[in-house]
Amino acid sequence: MEVELLIGNETGTKAYLPAVEEGIEWLTERRGVPGKLTFKLLKDDTLDFSEGSAVRLKVDGDNIFYGFVFRQKRDKDQVITVTAYDQLRYLKNKDTKVYENKTAAQFIRMAAEDYSLNTGMIEETSFVIESRVEENTSLFEMIENALDLELTNTGELYVLYDDFGRLTLRHLSGMYVGEPGAYLMIDEATGENFEYISSIDDSTYNRIKLAYDNEDTGFREVYIAQDGANINRWGILQYFDTLSKGENGQAKADALLKLYDKKTRNLKLTNVMGDNRVRAGSMIVICMDLGDVKLNNFMLVESCKHVYKEGEHWMNLTMRGGEFVD
Repeated sequence: MEVELLIGNETGTKAYLPAVEEGIEWLTERRGVPGKLTFKLLKDDTLDFSEGSAVRLKVDGDNIFYGFVFRQKRDKDQVITVTAYDQLRYLKNKDTKVYENKTAAQFIRMAAEDYSLNTGMIEETSFVIESRVEENTSLFEMIENALDLELTNTGELYVLYDDFGRLTLRHLSGMYVGEPGAYLMIDEATGENFEYISSIDDSTYNRIKLAYDNEDTGFREVYIAQDGANINRWGILQYFDTLSKGENGQAKADALLKLYDKKTRNLKLTNVMGDNRVRAGSMIVICMDLGDVKLNNFMLVESCKHVYKEGEHWMNLTMRGGEFVD
């Protein structure tokens, strides 16, 4: 395994190839968190970097991480623990935004331009947000709100991430690791341990109730979608929300029921054989016997930590979704 970690000086005129101690960790999460790279190095007379210095990681020629130093921690032995974040770190900035008749993708492009962020592939979304005010809110939260409106109104899920220095938005269908006939698959032999949880206690709803106060008519409009069979099984688990102008109430209720009328399934995998293509938002085939159920389908990566250490590469994954059979 060939690992190349470069770190720039403060002015960006030089780049160093430092000796890294105890390995490198790269962490990504699907929502609201920038990609994070942590590593330890020994201070020497030539190494010259500071907060804001650029960091680049390649493994076996693959582009893994491009970001900037945000934190240093030193000990008495002059070992420096460095924390770098990718471009998504700047989405933690707070602002107030008012916009009309924009899709989530258009809003992301607007925010990127306002904050001079580099963009890559921004796939088009379809739901047009008629009007929205975001007051004293982080750009992360603004973008998540726009993407949530896309999800709840159309059922389509998009993943926002930084692709080696380029802000990227991809539809879930573009996040499969591999290709037909050669998708990445994880089974019992690939990982060291797992923890599996199924639940109806969080984010499971079999009755959706949406309300819209129509100022033109003076009446409250109510839209309901429900699953009688699952109400009989679990009792009424109701989701309630109000609608904004321009939303199709019944279509949104139906889309929400399709999204939430199911058990939540979470799977944590420890010390899985590493694959540079995997990040939060990826779709991976999981084929495992979990005891009372067997899993053989794609699951969504919610969190992914890569560890590159002493010529070895491992991953810790948190997965969501998937179809289970008894």
